[in-house]
Amino acid sequence: MRGGGGTVSYQGTVIQSPEPAADFAMTSANTGEEVKLSDFRGRVTLLYYGYTLCPDVCPATMLELRQAMRELGATADEIQVVMVTIDPERDTVERLAPYVTQFDERFIGLTGTEEQLLAATTQFGIYYERVETPESQLGYLMNHSAYVLAIDKEGYLRVIYPFGTTGTQIAADMRRLVRD
Repeated sequence: MRGGGGTVSYQGTVIQSPEPAADFAMTSANTGEEVKLSDFRGRVTLLYYGYTLCPDVCPATMLELRQAMRELGATADEIQVVMVTIDPERDTVERLAPYVTQFDERFIGLTGTEEQLLAATTQFGIYYERVETPESQLGYLMNHSAYVLAIDKEGYLRVIYPFGTTGTQIAADMRRLVRD
């Protein structure tokens, strides 16, 4: 039963989605095959949008997600962490797979075309923008939304975690979401 039937307090912003999140498809950096958001139904999905060359927010968030999975123990098997790159130009399959799996071998990275990225971001209000940095060897950085989305087993967006939410806080919420 979606919602658990009672008042539940979560660490992030609770969303009561009237419909499941719209499906999108991208390429899994882990397997090279097409993956759809709906492929994760039956598990809670923690969806994060970032990029491998991010100097601060992305690695910090991925570390918190790793901590959450560690704290969950066996319950972590009912959760899938997915990072969608907002920099598909540089985040190829070859770059993204080792990046996400360095945090946890179960994490999946998704990349694709600009059209696929738009389909994956627009429905959730994810912001991203390329910012030229000619003084940097990187050439550009990406400004982007820095939150984690929790999608329940039935595909409904349930909680949005702002940057700075700890792995311990996320783990506490995941214990509840996997029971719903």
